[in-house]
Order: sequence, then C-alpha cells, then structure tokens
Amino acid sequence: MKRFLLTFACLFLMLIPTVEAADDGETIVILVRHGKTFYNDEGRCQGALDTPLNPTGIQQAELLAERLKDVPIDVFISSPLERAYLTTKKCADAQGKPIDYTDIRLKDLDYGDWAGKLYSDIAKEYPKQYKLANEKPWKITYPNGGTLKELQSRYRAALDDAVARYPGKVIFIGAHSGGNAALLCDVLGLKLDGYKRIRQDNTCINVLQYKSGEWKVLLMNSVDHLGYLYNGMKKAA
Repeated sequence: MKRFLLTFACLFLMLIPTVEAADDGETIVILVRHGKTFYNDEGRCQGALDTPLNPTGIQQAELLAERLKDVPIDVFISSPLERAYLTTKKCADAQGKPIDYTDIRLKDLDYGDWAGKLYSDIAKEYPKQYKLANEKPWKITYPNGGTLKELQSRYRAALDDAVARYPGKVIFIGAHSGGNAALLCDVLGLKLDGYKRIRQDNTCINVLQYKSGEWKVLLMNSVDHLGYLYNGMKKAA
C-alpha cells in the first residue's frame, strides 16, 4: 500500500505544470493576462482605458499568485495599467519581490472612440466596422484609435528587450489579452489572421522558451489555478 501511494503521488506531481529555473542557454517568459474587471463583466470595450480589477479579478490574481509562488521567477515586468499592474504585484508579493519595471508598450490596444462603450451600443453605432472588428480585426483601424499590427509590434519589441536585458532568466510579464494573442501569433510564426484562434482568459498563464535564437510555446492559456481546465469547463484540472 505504501508503495502504491508513493507511486500515485509521484504520478500526480508529474501532471502539474511546473517551470524550472532557466539554464544558461534558455530564457523563460511567463506571459499572463490580468484578472477580470468591471468592464469585462459589463461587456464594455476597455483597451487602453485604465480600469481596475473587480472582486472576482482580485480573487483570480490571488489564485494565480498562489499557483506561481514556488516558481523561481527572477524578473517581474508589467503593463502600467492598473488591472495588469495589480495582477503582477500580487504574484511578485507572493515571492517577496518587487515589480522590476512597467513598460508602456505593454498597454492594451487603443480603441479610440469605442473605449468605454458597451459592445451592444458599438454594434448599433458602427455596424460595418463592428462586423469587420469581429471577423477580421487585423484589417481595422479603430476610430481615432490604433491597429492590431501596431499592438503586435510594440508587444514584440517589449518582449525582445526583456529577453536581451535578462538572458537566461525566468521573466514574468503581466499584460492584456489582445496584446498577448497578437504576440503569440508572432512567436508562433502565424500571420495576424490567426489572431482570433488564440484565446486568452483572465489570469491565464502562457510559458514561452527562448533558446538558440528560437522560440517555443510550452504552455498556452492555462487557468488550472482557477479550478478548471479551461473557461467554460467547470471541472477540476
């Protein structure tokens, strides 16, 4: 019986995703989306607006911090927007470490005139542009706002600078769903028309490896710390 229990425990531990300290030849990036906000719940367009976490988002950030507290993270970097900063701070605090710096390039997409509006109202006011944004978001310039290509370019620049600055380290980056998805397209060698195929749930974990000049995605959109395998499947991971 003792041998059986020991074997079971070992197998169980093998199923839990872990991130080991990077060796001299690799850099690990833990790319995370912020917790839920009031705008997320209300169905409002937020983007570059500085909106706070709601109580659910704070709880999600705390669960994320608990999940990562024993992961040997060397560097914490965050978007300057409050929802991403607080999510990152929860994780840094759990390890007794500071946020090393915020990077303005990690801000979310500027939705211009759409920012702060309900998506249902946007659909009525801008029917053609809203349809394009939902079907082919890489083709739209938001009214008095930005583009997905611009978002992707600045996220990639922020990532490349972090890796150049901290080679061989484990780097945490707290950011936003749109930027993360656009960045993952770039890392995976996908065109932006693959953007809608990449999902980023609140406080999801992505793990990227940079080694010998090449990127690999080791983990994507993991939310096991929230108690389910993926959003919509309420089953223990």
